[in-house]
Amino acid sequence: MKTDIRKALLELFSSTETEFVSGQAIADHLNCSRTAVWKHMNALKEEGFLVEAVRNKGYRLEQNTDQISENELYLGLKTEVIGQKIVYVEETSSTQLIAQQLLHQDTPEGTLVVTNFQSAGRGRLSRAWLSEPGDNIAMSLILKPKLSMQQFPQLTFLASVSIVAAIKEVVGIEAQIKWPNDIFIAGKKVCGVLTEMVSDPEEVKAVIIGMGINVNQAVFAEDIATIATSLRLESGEKQQRSALIQAILVHFEAFYQQYLTEGFSPIKKYWEAHALQFNKNIKARTLKGVLEGEFKGITDDGVLLLQDAAGEIHHVYSADIEI
Repeated sequence: MKTDIRKALLELFSSTETEFVSGQAIADHLNCSRTAVWKHMNALKEEGFLVEAVRNKGYRLEQNTDQISENELYLGLKTEVIGQKIVYVEETSSTQLIAQQLLHQDTPEGTLVVTNFQSAGRGRLSRAWLSEPGDNIAMSLILKPKLSMQQFPQLTFLASVSIVAAIKEVVGIEAQIKWPNDIFIAGKKVCGVLTEMVSDPEEVKAVIIGMGINVNQAVFAEDIATIATSLRLESGEKQQRSALIQAILVHFEAFYQQYLTEGFSPIKKYWEAHALQFNKNIKARTLKGVLEGEFKGITDDGVLLLQDAAGEIHHVYSADIEI
């Protein structure tokens, strides 16, 4: 199915919510024959959509709970920029690498790269991020904001609050953020964020935000079973990955627009309200040693503020945080 026809068809069903749409209405919308409509609907059915056809009523389209595809994500997506171009691949070593390649093709801001299986994902400090085929979310979002080099780290925090808000909306669970970029539930990691930039000496040209989320994984390797979890394990039921991705995109667009118009301050407040161990004692293992004290929040540059027993405030730029 051609991209322009696909988007027009999915936009039509998105606007009608769960109502039936007559074959003639679809034909008029797509400017095609009723036979072509039947072919288009069968193409969506073969892709995994739940297509209901009723004589004298027409067609009704619903998302398949287990599928991720461009069409699946377009259906019902209520954004203006973020996710309006989606590049789906069944399997890849890294969505970040694909996003980097797309930048050379002048891809628009808001482009999302998503895969069903990522074989060589990585997180902060080049650590491996493992994902099971068909269980989790691995995706990268391309932004092209006009930011200074100093503002670039703020986008990591923007991504984190978007994920927390989406988990609350879709799963109904309160997640927390461990500085700087990990999402935790009940003391275990469920998600990580990796932000990379393309820049010249004066400004950031593009930013790629990678997000890896444990969604329906039920079993973890023995060495991480005590520190990792998934939304399925925490909620007790399988989750619809496409619905969660859409919610993240919607919340990200809202936070992003707020950030561009109001600055980092409202994002910072939301982040701190969901920060793990905020105003509690932590250990920060840095290259220069271990700092212990009370976690007092972050600066506008995303630097962690730690107050030691003597009352001195330390600025922590990079560290492993122990709670």
